[in-house]
Amino acid sequence: MIPATLIQQLSQQLSQEIIGQPELVQRLMIALLADGHLLVEGAPGLAKTRAIKTLSDAIEGSFQRVQFTPDLLPGDITGTDIFRPQDGSFNFQQGPIFHNLVLADEINRAPAKVQSALLEAMAERQVSVGSKTYPLPELFLVMATQNPIEQEGTYPLPEAQLDRFLMHVTVGYPNRADEKAILRLVRDEASGEQKQPLPRISQQALFDARQSVLALHMSEAVEDYIVALVDASRRPEDYACGIDDYLDYGASPRATIALDRCARAYSWLHGRDFVSPDDVKSIAHDVLRHRLVLSFDAEANGIDTDKVIDLLLAGVAIG
Repeated sequence: MIPATLIQQLSQQLSQEIIGQPELVQRLMIALLADGHLLVEGAPGLAKTRAIKTLSDAIEGSFQRVQFTPDLLPGDITGTDIFRPQDGSFNFQQGPIFHNLVLADEINRAPAKVQSALLEAMAERQVSVGSKTYPLPELFLVMATQNPIEQEGTYPLPEAQLDRFLMHVTVGYPNRADEKAILRLVRDEASGEQKQPLPRISQQALFDARQSVLALHMSEAVEDYIVALVDASRRPEDYACGIDDYLDYGASPRATIALDRCARAYSWLHGRDFVSPDDVKSIAHDVLRHRLVLSFDAEANGIDTDKVIDLLLAGVAIG
């Protein structure tokens, strides 16, 4: 089976296991194909943990969940040197970051040093302890979660660190029909009903799929559109978007790269061999949501980041 068929089959089967969250499943697949990391924000109980755990069951690789708490230390994430009194040497003991898929649960509950240790590993794909550097696995995806309800005792991620996430996805409650299906699924699992296991995909198949995504055709007009969207967030006065007073800081060049990679993956998942402006629009909110810094005027007028992105998409012309 070619990688495209394998990945699309995996996406369909994940949707059957993660009911009511099709966008979360799709964004996970995009992050996997675009070789990036995901920040997911939503209330408790919305299958965030279940989603990445189910994905890990279908991939040949290891999974680790880390619950972030205020007393966590950087070494609890990256690992540390352990002294061996037998011979007076130090041995490095790997931390949970040395897995293929890592769930950083409630990342905003850990202090800045711990957040920085995780995000440095995400950006550099390596961990430095003392004078030694240890590479992380080639297949490496972090999904971090945030709870938007309880903000007491949290440490919000700075904008520069948020920028290292490929996408920032918000998830909401399922509708009534989906919630009824969730009820039945959990009841069946509790009763011990046997489910057909997901077919495990090799890491090489994922790497082949990534190459197919990168080889997807993107016209110069679509490239210009991506650049224009990001440029409009920095120099809104040059575009007729109506957001001149709503932004203090626009998106970084990482946003341009992320729009390109995510639009390619989105198009590939839908079976197309080229990238269209509609593919860019479909992923624009998740790519730009955490990269724009709103002004006081925007907050005073009840304008959120998603509204600003709506205005950007409406005001920037294609081609």
